[in-house]
Amino acid sequence: MKKRHPGRFNTGSLLIAAVIFLAINFNIEAGGKTQKQNAILTIGATIVPHAVLLNLVKDDMAARGITLNVVEFADYMQPNIALINGDLDANFSQHLMYLEENNEWSQKLVSVFEVHIEPFGLYSARYKNINDLPNGSTIAIPNDPTNCGRALLLLEANGLITLREGAGITATPRDITSNPKSFRFRELEVALLPRALEDVAAATINGNFALQAGFNPLSDSLIIEGAESPYVNIVAVRRGSEKDSKILALRDVLLSSKVRDFIHRNYGGGVIPVF
Repeated sequence: MKKRHPGRFNTGSLLIAAVIFLAINFNIEAGGKTQKQNAILTIGATIVPHAVLLNLVKDDMAARGITLNVVEFADYMQPNIALINGDLDANFSQHLMYLEENNEWSQKLVSVFEVHIEPFGLYSARYKNINDLPNGSTIAIPNDPTNCGRALLLLEANGLITLREGAGITATPRDITSNPKSFRFRELEVALLPRALEDVAAATINGNFALQAGFNPLSDSLIIEGAESPYVNIVAVRRGSEKDSKILALRDVLLSSKVRDFIHRNYGGGVIPVF
């Protein structure tokens, strides 16, 4: 029987231990890489310009180990519902006033950063000047509170109507105190406003839906908001997710010179970056 000598190492045991150690560390490292590669951020967006801008930065997110999954919506309401329900990690489709007009949304969702302004304008398929709008003609406006008020404030700022003092951003047609040309107002879902142009004298249209319908907001609108508009479009998340690393990465790539240059190059003032 062989004796074991104190201090003599068993090379076979060392070899086995080394193999196990390397295997464990390889699996840990591989698992970490897989986790990094499989990080997914699902964000809801209206098509133009929100989804366009998000698709622009997909490669930048991928370089950070994050797959950006962009889900397109045709209206403003559904992205908030889907975000609250957990079907999305974030959304990029609205301004802060719209988010805050709904108590449930404002309690459960929060803005994490601002991206751009889409100047709101009045458009017509028949008339080239606001002075040409006939007496008694119909103007289509959004039917949600903040965008309805936004439309009426735009009309007031251009001398078409006068609103009750203090009516503010939630003004409705009932707040009109002076209407010299006796305009009538048809309230519609925001996404339907471009299609309504054949049936009305004019329509106030959100910038993203105007772009989506093929309008250049600066050259095709009869009147338009200025760059000082407070209606800045935001990225929103569920409360408590503001510091999520994927959201912070999205902020970095969206608020970049690449995106700013793309906006200036492609939207000709119809979208105005705020960064």
